[in-house]
Amino acid sequence: MTKHTDAELKRTLTRLIAAWESEVVEFKNVGDSYSTSDIGKYLTALANEANLRDVDTAWLVFGVDNKTREIVDSDYRRDRARLDGLKQQMTEDSSPSICFREIHEIDVGGDRVLMFEIPAAPRGIAISWNGHYYARSGESLGPLSIAKQDEIRGQTLESDWTAGIVADAERRHLSDDAIEKARENFAIKHARSVDVDEVTSWDDRTFLDRASLTIDGQITRAALLLVGEPTSTHLLSPYLAQLVWKLVGPEQGNEIFTPPYLLATSALYERIRNVQIRILPADSLIAVEVAKYDQKIVLESIHNCIAHQDYRLGARIVVTEMLDRIVLENSGDFFEGHPDDYVFGTKTPRSYRNPFLMQAMTRLNMIDTLGYGIHRMYVGQARRYFPLPDYDVSEHGTVRLTIPGALVDEAYSRILIQKTDLPLEDVFALDRVQKGLPIESQALKRLRRAKLVEGRKNQLHVSEQVASITGDKARYIRTRAQDDAHYKQLILDFIGRFGSASREDVDELLLKNLSEALGEEQKRTKVSNLLTAMRRAGTIHNAGSRTQPRWKLGEEQS
Repeated sequence: MTKHTDAELKRTLTRLIAAWESEVVEFKNVGDSYSTSDIGKYLTALANEANLRDVDTAWLVFGVDNKTREIVDSDYRRDRARLDGLKQQMTEDSSPSICFREIHEIDVGGDRVLMFEIPAAPRGIAISWNGHYYARSGESLGPLSIAKQDEIRGQTLESDWTAGIVADAERRHLSDDAIEKARENFAIKHARSVDVDEVTSWDDRTFLDRASLTIDGQITRAALLLVGEPTSTHLLSPYLAQLVWKLVGPEQGNEIFTPPYLLATSALYERIRNVQIRILPADSLIAVEVAKYDQKIVLESIHNCIAHQDYRLGARIVVTEMLDRIVLENSGDFFEGHPDDYVFGTKTPRSYRNPFLMQAMTRLNMIDTLGYGIHRMYVGQARRYFPLPDYDVSEHGTVRLTIPGALVDEAYSRILIQKTDLPLEDVFALDRVQKGLPIESQALKRLRRAKLVEGRKNQLHVSEQVASITGDKARYIRTRAQDDAHYKQLILDFIGRFGSASREDVDELLLKNLSEALGEEQKRTKVSNLLTAMRRAGTIHNAGSRTQPRWKLGEEQS
């Protein structure tokens, strides 16, 4: 992830002011407020223009008067958290979703200037805001003309296999069920800009064109992949359109899934055995149950394989389920850059292998964001306290993604549970440590300062000292799981002193003493389990009713 220094940003600002406004630069004298919708219009317009002018970056600058060219102070969202929150707002209303590469705050002679760094729209894909396309005409903001839309779309049509028209394909070759599901997904994705009744009222030809499945009513290969009838795959011959699920290990199985992929990916996911996993043992901080795999992460991964597959190689997409992981393979080299470039959500690709298919999948809500899919998968795994995914691009012509379904080092999970605000950069480095992989020297320094790792550089391991990890020993005590014997003794001491205890008495006694990391329902379940265990052991008995228990000491305790 490339970071700009203040000196570099000031030099860039000076250069931009000298060149002044253009189709890819806009200056605004903005005080403490400005329309979020207008920011979105400028974001998408500048991204589209950057694409057309073949530049990597466009700029929206707050804090420069667009008449006098003088630097002025901007009060817009001085709270950094609110400022960063603008990124999420941009991704929600742009389609395909895009946001600022970064929002830079710089001080120029005591005046605050905001520099919104905007990536160019990918080749072949125009970006809309609330369903409308914007562009620049000199210094003015306006609609993206049909000519410019055609120019963007035409950038890759000749080389994009998925945009190819299938001459013999007719409406009967498309699945009614898949098209109905496509309408539902389209309405959800574009709910802010298109009313659901309007989507329902469109005839099939209008809808399929709007969803980027057809071109002027002509059926494309993308349409056959996403909403085609299973019996229509011969129209793609000699190219394969198959998803293969394989189960390997003590049990074995396999199944082949064909279009419509819009429905097939969920069916494939249902084949995967997704049991609950108890992440930490009973004698650790806390026992947390988490699903072995997250549905969103798995579907995002399968959809990425579909979107990036090189179909001209005539290969299948393979999803292999093992005891402790899922491995997904698609054909074709990683198209732009390296997977690690996308982990932190700061890179937007300039081009795609299958831009027409990508656009259709974003409009059908199969892929949420352009360039952020990998980032979302890594964040999702970290939030579940699991090891991060691993990409392997070492084999020419194949991209292999592994999603872990088991722990590597429990200390890693303990840290993620305790430090929920740990930056993804540090989680990424910590994950490499637990896997025995090298990390950058700067990352190692950060982890050592935070006491997250121990050992020499070539023998690093994740720290076991949770109290020192958090830097807050009092919080450690509050979140530490006591031995069950400790809680049972508290109950016995209470009954011994007061003669009996109601469930309310026990709750009042224990709930405040249980680990703060447990939810309220988990705490009450814990208390119920303790009482049941004590009753079965004969240390207490219920002298009341089932609904109104009155716990007293068992005969051996009296």
